[in-house]
Amino acid sequence: MMNLENIFKPGGGLSSCVEHFEAREGQLEMAKAVASVLFAGKDSECLEAAAKVLVVEAETGIGKTLAYLIPAVLSGKRVVVSTATLNLQDQILNKDIPLVARILDQDIPAICLKGRQNYLCLYRWYQYRSNPQLSLYDEPWAEKIDIWLQRTSTGDRAELDWLSDKSGLWPKISCRSNQCLGGDCPESAECYINVLRRQAGNSRLIIVNHHLFFSDLALKKGGFGELLPRYEAVVFDEAHHLENVATVFFSKSFSQYQLLDLLADIERQAESDLSLEMKDGVLSQLSGLQQRIEIFAHILPGKIGRFHLDSLFDEVSREVWSEEVELLSTGIKRLIEKLLGCEAYGEGWGHLAKRAKELNDNFRDIAYFFDHNGHDYVYWYEKRERAITISATPVSVAGELQECLYGAVASCVMTSATLSSGGSFNYIKERLGLADNAEYFQFRSPFDYRQRTLLYVPEAGFPDPSAEGFLKSVSGRVEEILKLSEGRALILCTSFKGMDFLAAYLAGVVDYPILVQGTASRNSLLQSFREETHSVLLAVASFWEGVDVVGEALSCVIIDKLPFEVPSDPVIQARIADIKEQGGNPFFAFQVPRAILALRQGVGRLMRSATDRGVIAIMDTRLFSKGYGRTFLGSLPASPVTRKMSDIEQFYRKANATGEHKEI
Repeated sequence: MMNLENIFKPGGGLSSCVEHFEAREGQLEMAKAVASVLFAGKDSECLEAAAKVLVVEAETGIGKTLAYLIPAVLSGKRVVVSTATLNLQDQILNKDIPLVARILDQDIPAICLKGRQNYLCLYRWYQYRSNPQLSLYDEPWAEKIDIWLQRTSTGDRAELDWLSDKSGLWPKISCRSNQCLGGDCPESAECYINVLRRQAGNSRLIIVNHHLFFSDLALKKGGFGELLPRYEAVVFDEAHHLENVATVFFSKSFSQYQLLDLLADIERQAESDLSLEMKDGVLSQLSGLQQRIEIFAHILPGKIGRFHLDSLFDEVSREVWSEEVELLSTGIKRLIEKLLGCEAYGEGWGHLAKRAKELNDNFRDIAYFFDHNGHDYVYWYEKRERAITISATPVSVAGELQECLYGAVASCVMTSATLSSGGSFNYIKERLGLADNAEYFQFRSPFDYRQRTLLYVPEAGFPDPSAEGFLKSVSGRVEEILKLSEGRALILCTSFKGMDFLAAYLAGVVDYPILVQGTASRNSLLQSFREETHSVLLAVASFWEGVDVVGEALSCVIIDKLPFEVPSDPVIQARIADIKEQGGNPFFAFQVPRAILALRQGVGRLMRSATDRGVIAIMDTRLFSKGYGRTFLGSLPASPVTRKMSDIEQFYRKANATGEHKEI
């Protein structure tokens, strides 16, 4: 094996391939740790023992992607690299792996696999293209796709940069798992997903996202096959998402949308395959089921939100609930019989019947939640304006991961910029069910936070987030900060209510362009934010991470308050109750660590390169008034802390005087 020091040291292989390369001790140490885990037991053919697990927190600037890719290639194993985002997948495949190939002077068989919905389904495309009811609106796009299909080798939606995200065409022609005919499909041999899977069997590196990875685990657990070829090691990048993604794939759900989506597919198949008489019989049953799901949805109490399923018995008797469940379930069973009677008319009818059966099985299993013993799952429902969902979610995914992941792979690496809280990995260890022999490393960012940043928290006496005048006070203070920063700010809010209040206030008092999440697509907003240097971007949720704006345009990050989750979500409530039952303190063992990880992600939006500089303003005095505030502050970068507005003014005055805005 090539000596890692010869690659990462000054004048080494990496420096010869990367302009302005700076050797970072943390990158080399991380690479050594990853190599140690991947090479452990390399010659062993027995995977009965639990995986060797490495957890690495590598803050921004360490260069963690190369620190795990190079050892992965050198190990000679088939390694799956799983990320949280498609953007990182594309970066690894198109930028990082070609760089590693140059550094190591070898070809690297690698492939990127995305979720099925990212690929065109040839069977559905040919069905759609031959439909005489093809709309005039879709016709121009259809012709462009015909031309694209003559040259594409992957069928990947990402190649169609001209097709709007809002287009209704792609859902009609993409590869969705619940519509796949599998081996019965007449286009199976040419299917893009099948071709990619065959290529994956010859690849050393397989790049996926967490959703695809856990979909594969869930399939294997249920004995329904697999999506990925056998692999010996897995590297999870952006690993702070693992619990949430695993929770989704080890859950069961039944939704009004799922049923209506199935009915729409049946109607399309009927239009294509059946005689008028047969079609009328099928459509009649579809109409009856549409009415039945509407009636069922109205049984759930009227408030919008998420609630425990057993709370509905405050307004509906168990007898009435069971009666409505049976009526809907019986309707689905009759539909299944009808579908099976149509099998002679086309390839898809048996598959549609299978989908309907799986949907009905999930529905009955969740709806009769009161027949289940134990507390392993929380049963809940969500009511939106136009749809309802009922779900069964595991209270903990630790056991599932121990069984399905750690027991089935030799080596497992988890890395992210944010995995610890208060310097401890206890939270991630407990939530992901990591064994006592797992190894942990923490590498701080090499960026000069002490000289290039300032952390501001309002002075004592500033309203607490629970105070009535908090939003008004925050708005006034944010106005002052923006005038000092000359815009150039990302404002992260913990609620849409807070974001909308701030946006309305700022629109009337500052001269800088105000960009607000929801008024345009995420990519469009970020593009405008980058180009309009003195603009202000207000956002919630997804903008707390993944926003990578290098340059003067982002010289200030403002956070309205500590991102504690409101503990009204049934799953969060169940996890809090579970920790209490085990004698733990859920606030410090669960709620504080989750809020710290979210806060660290938000704060991390400021420094994206060594030349960046700016102010981080957290408008929450609990950082000083509450004991847990010290844990939050201890988890943040080593920025100088101030509670004086005059220090912010001096910081920007100094930056202006020296010409040291963030460099583009």
